[in-house]
Amino acid sequence: MSDITLVLLAAGNSTRFTSDVKKQWLMTGDTPIWLHVAEHFSKVETFDNIIIVSSATELNYMKHFASYTYVEGGESRQASLKNALARVKTSHVLVSDVARCCVPESMIHRIIAEKETASCVVPTLAVTDTMYLNDAPIDREQARIIQTPQLSVTTLLKKALQSETLFTDDSSAIASLGEKVHFVQGSSLAHKLTTLEDLQKVTCLKAPSQQTLTGFGIDTHPFETDKKMFLCGVEIDVDYGFKAHSDGDVAIHAVIDALLGAAGMGDIGELYPDTDHTYAGADSKVLLRDTVKRIKSFGFCIGNIDMTIVAESPKINPYKTAMRETLAEILEIRKNFVNIKATTSEKLGFVGRNEGVTVHAVANLTYLNWKTL
Repeated sequence: MSDITLVLLAAGNSTRFTSDVKKQWLMTGDTPIWLHVAEHFSKVETFDNIIIVSSATELNYMKHFASYTYVEGGESRQASLKNALARVKTSHVLVSDVARCCVPESMIHRIIAEKETASCVVPTLAVTDTMYLNDAPIDREQARIIQTPQLSVTTLLKKALQSETLFTDDSSAIASLGEKVHFVQGSSLAHKLTTLEDLQKVTCLKAPSQQTLTGFGIDTHPFETDKKMFLCGVEIDVDYGFKAHSDGDVAIHAVIDALLGAAGMGDIGELYPDTDHTYAGADSKVLLRDTVKRIKSFGFCIGNIDMTIVAESPKINPYKTAMRETLAEILEIRKNFVNIKATTSEKLGFVGRNEGVTVHAVANLTYLNWKTL
């Protein structure tokens, strides 16, 4: 076991990536990039601990993938790093960005081999193009392109980041203390994934898996008088609705659970708990739109939805077309990919006694093929 902790920063919102999916959730095979990076580093070196820093909305989902230490990020890279450093107990810390997803093994070895030579060890590249600062050329032989990962003495990095100054990397923070920064040879392969165009430069990534992921959802709600009824986002012309914390759209709730099931993201109660007053009387269409946004940000594409509505009443057939169109618009798929079936329970049980409705739904997802972006 080494006296080094690995910190991987993945809390960015990917604003420059200009895609529905966050870059850390692009798939290489069936593995998201952030996990691919963590597994690669762990094969190269045995770390005392591996800390993944991510946004609050992604942490719980990340925990389903692997048993690392997960830390909530901050408003900036520096704030995120400070949050991670609070969990670091080793003498040295190796910090990298998951967007730099193709760091060669030899580069990692070069950095760690120089652990005792300076307070911060930094990989760099020489500048090969002519450079100007404002309107004047500068000597490119004196310039370096700084990369990550960077290896720092933990106590010094913690001290440096107490400053009000915002540093763009760890070496700048360490240098501000007057401490020695040591440069090692970086690699052009360790290109940082920032924009869509950068996808052509990260050669270590495989195309996403073509497998289809299937999820199942089921929900039941009893009737309640003097309340509007909504099914699949469509108002039904009856004088009763569903007893529920939200508007009670039992069909949309089943669809949400099917989508979350296919993505391995838990269930509707985890994302929109009925103990949260925010969702009291909530429009289920809004919840479904939010679910779709989450699904897409994690690198999935929605294939199709199939559902069966089990009810003695109301009659579903007059509303099927409107239901399909409403769901298709929210799911951002063609309406032929939304199938709605209706049946009764032949007078048996809760539904048969005309006390409520049960809906079963199945959803299929595939991984976004970023090769076509």
